[in-house]
Formats: sequence, C-alpha cells, structure tokens
Amino acid sequence: MKNKLKVFRAMHDVTQEDLAQKVKVTRQTINAIEKEKYDPSLELAFKLAQLFNVKIEDIFTYQE
Repeated sequence: MKNKLKVFRAMHDVTQEDLAQKVKVTRQTINAIEKEKYDPSLELAFKLAQLFNVKIEDIFTYQE
C-alpha cells in the first residue's frame, strides 16, 4: 500500500517518535509504514488520519 505518511509528518513538523507515541505504536512501526514494508491495521490507519484531520484515502492508497 502506498502512503504519504512522511509528507504529512513533515507538514505538521512531527517526528517519527512523536507520532508513534501519539498513536501508541513504536517508532519502528512508523518507519516501516513510511517505507511501505508494513501495512497498518485499519484501526491504526484511522488513528493516523484522525490525528492529521484528513481522510484515510489522503494518506493511504491501495495498489494491487
């Protein structure tokens, strides 16, 4: 799954560590999502979108 998590983090001046703490995951999880090595759960995707006040589709794009 493609994502723009790093872009949204940069726009809001949030570090991986800060973001991880806010959504209660590890920094390594945020890093893996950004590198597209890990797809977040639906619950985590909702938390991230809610945190940035956007729709899930604004951050994540499904590709087969």
